[in-house]
Amino acid sequence: MSATVFIDGEVGTTGLQIRERLGNRADLSFLSLDEIERKDLGRRGDMLNSADIVILCLPDDAARDAVAMIENTDVRVIDASSAHRVATGWVYGMPEYGPGQAELIAAASRVTNPGCYAITSVSILHPLVAGGIVPASHPVTINAISGYSGGGKQMIADFEDAENGAYANTPFRVYGLGLAHKHVPEIKAWSGLDKSPLMVPSVGHFRQGMIVQVPLQLWSLPGNVSVGDIHAALENHYAGQRFVKVKPLAETADMSGLEPEGLNGTNELHLHVFGNAEAGQAVVMGLIDNLGKGASGQAVQNLNLMIGADPDTGL
Repeated sequence: MSATVFIDGEVGTTGLQIRERLGNRADLSFLSLDEIERKDLGRRGDMLNSADIVILCLPDDAARDAVAMIENTDVRVIDASSAHRVATGWVYGMPEYGPGQAELIAAASRVTNPGCYAITSVSILHPLVAGGIVPASHPVTINAISGYSGGGKQMIADFEDAENGAYANTPFRVYGLGLAHKHVPEIKAWSGLDKSPLMVPSVGHFRQGMIVQVPLQLWSLPGNVSVGDIHAALENHYAGQRFVKVKPLAETADMSGLEPEGLNGTNELHLHVFGNAEAGQAVVMGLIDNLGKGASGQAVQNLNLMIGADPDTGL
């Protein structure tokens, strides 16, 4: 049986990638609006209430407005914005979060798709906090770099427009200097932290790809924690997962560097544990495509669960 999908915000960066990933699937049919109709609230409302699955690829306020327009109780929603990521009544759309999460997503009427920085940070921190290795009260810091596509159409233009782009000649840019990035509440909540992590995001002059780093002073953690303990906790948590992979310590130890574009075009998230046992230090790094597992790929994975398709379909 075919499921009907309406992507509200289909012409945005994430919407376009979701539509491309869904391709010409025989198990889906699509509702769509032309440019003029998208401005017609009546027609948008018709689409929002006619689909089996609505995928929202909108700014936060517009996503909230769209949900308010849905009166048909049979319509199920995947929201790719950050509007509902810590909201009551919404299921967190990270199937690998823990036992039973994929089943919760499959049965949900409202699913909030994780942010790119957030799903990577949470994938590192949640198993460590839940396992008692990193205390919930620990002062966590996160350093991250993303491709400029994470900023949407305007940032893409700022980097790609050789004549008028604000960052056309900028190789690297740190931002979020007010230390209040919109993914921080999501990271705090879903990692199980008592206090907000200190997150320093940056953007590089490449279109897509991402590395998130969580440094850990092992000597500051209770219980004489080792690099191997960190790795084992992550490996045990993600054992058997298709899309989240913890790379072997020996493989990581042989690496001389990590490139942010290494997983572009995939729905995978790779975790590496780098360590210096003598100094009592470790850095856990997550590698991801910010438009893949960090956005459109994750939305397709959630869609597959919600309609009972093979989770790998289209990925």
